[in-house]
Order: sequence, then structure tokens, then C-alpha cells
Amino acid sequence: MTIDSRAVFRFAPSPNGWLHLGHALSAILNFEAAERAGGRFLLRIEDIDAARAREEFVAGIFDDLRWLGLAWEEPVRRQSQHMADYAGALARLKGGGCVYPCVCTRSDIAQAVAEKERASGSLWTRDPDGAPLYPGTCRTRPRSEIGARLARGDGGAWRLDHARAAQLASGALTWTEIDSVGAPAAVPVDPALWGDVIVARRDIGTSYHVAVVVDDALQGVTHVIRGRDLYHATGVQRLLQELLGLPAPLYAHHRLVLDDSGAKLSKSLGAASLRDLRAGGATPADIRRMIGLPPRPQN
Repeated sequence: MTIDSRAVFRFAPSPNGWLHLGHALSAILNFEAAERAGGRFLLRIEDIDAARAREEFVAGIFDDLRWLGLAWEEPVRRQSQHMADYAGALARLKGGGCVYPCVCTRSDIAQAVAEKERASGSLWTRDPDGAPLYPGTCRTRPRSEIGARLARGDGGAWRLDHARAAQLASGALTWTEIDSVGAPAAVPVDPALWGDVIVARRDIGTSYHVAVVVDDALQGVTHVIRGRDLYHATGVQRLLQELLGLPAPLYAHHRLVLDDSGAKLSKSLGAASLRDLRAGGATPADIRRMIGLPPRPQN
């Protein structure tokens, strides 16, 4: 088997809405980094969430990226077609004893957190996104009780036992972050930052974190360039890479494109889409200007 030693970059959007300016920045940065490195640029469709993914958004991704002047290798990997790969990764995590089943609902978790806050008189620990950490209820819940709840139809997820996982990881774990000029920095991983994150959702059998590290490894991705909003999530993914014996890419987290209020652009909050901007007469050159990139050099 021939191993391609060139740099491999990827852009991996979820087809749950139209692409916006933030996506354009990430896609262009990856495409042009691959060009400069003489490497490869991949497009991946992260559509494990079947309830939100729509084919019209997949078609829109292809259309918008081609309009921006980007080209990628075929075939495009679609996560929904590779669920067995993620199931295999979950099986390895189970075999390592670093995950456990969880039958808590969102209301169960909210109630448990509220009780802990009342008992302590202080705010329960939050993750980097501001959500309360899972209080570990099912980590100590009797397996017989979990089994009984599953048997009567209660859905179950799988969570990472972050303390156990940290013990299994070899030594002090870091990821390598590169800045705009490529200077590397070792960023320490703190497994407690996210607590016992979900590694397999009850409705789809996997999670973003598991799917992305499996995909990056299988596709030989060497460089991950993505938004600053995913900076802290890299710690979870680096831990999973270690537990699963997967290679770790280099990471670079770029600035976010913000709206007029200073908030990051979001499909769920109705950020102006590339599709709408195109319909309004914008050109690819206009998009580059709007996201703070210089004009595309002419050949």
C-alpha cells in the first residue's frame, strides 16, 4: 500500500443549513493552504444527524464552493455512509473500559445540577461552551438499573469516563497548534474541561467527536484548519485519538467571522447565507473582501 506523504487538508460542513461567510473563510483557508503546500484538499459531508441533514443543503454546499472557485478530490466522504466505522470505534472504547451507558434525559441532568447547586450554594461547573458539566449520575448508577430502563424502552447514550480515559492516555497529552506562520505550540489537554462527554448519542449511535477523529485518520488528514469556536473541543478529540490509537493532525484555529453585534455567525440564528449573497449580486471577490481575505492572485 502506497502512503501519500503530502499534506492533506479538509473542509467538513454539516448539511443542516446553507453555508455562510464563516464557512467560506474556513473552506478558502484550507483550499489555499493545500495549494501552497502542494498537498490535497478534501471535502467531507458530516451528515450523521439524519434528522437535520437535507439533500438540498448538500447540493448547496457543492454549488457554493464551486462558485467560490474551489475544487476537491472525489469521492466525497459522507459520514452517513460509514456508520460501521464509528460503531467499530465505539466498540474499541467499550473494550478499553473508558465509556459507560447513560440513560439520563436532559431534564434528569438539569434537575441533578440544580440539586447540586442548591446543596453547595454555588454554580455548578460549566464546559467551555457554557453548559453545565454532566454530574456523573450514570457512572455510579447500578448497571442492573440501567439495564432495566433500557429494557423498558428508555433510550441510552454512551459517555466517556474522562478520569478513566486520562489514566489510559500515555503521559501528559497535548495537541500541536500552528499559527498563521506555522510556528508550532504544544497545547495541554485537560480531560476534565468537558467532563464525561457523550461519545455515542442515543438517536444516532455515534457523536461528532468520534466521527471526526475516525474520518480524519481514515482519510489521512494531516492539517485541521477550523474556527476558533472548536479550539477547546480539540482536547476531547485528541484524547479520543490517543484511546483509539489514531494519528493526531496539526491544528490551526482561525478567527471567527462575526455579525454586527459581535456574535459568531450561525445557521440556526439566520446568518446571511452565501446563497442569499449570491442572489443579491455578490461576487467571489466580494466574499473574500467581506471575510477579510486579500484578492485571489491571478495566474
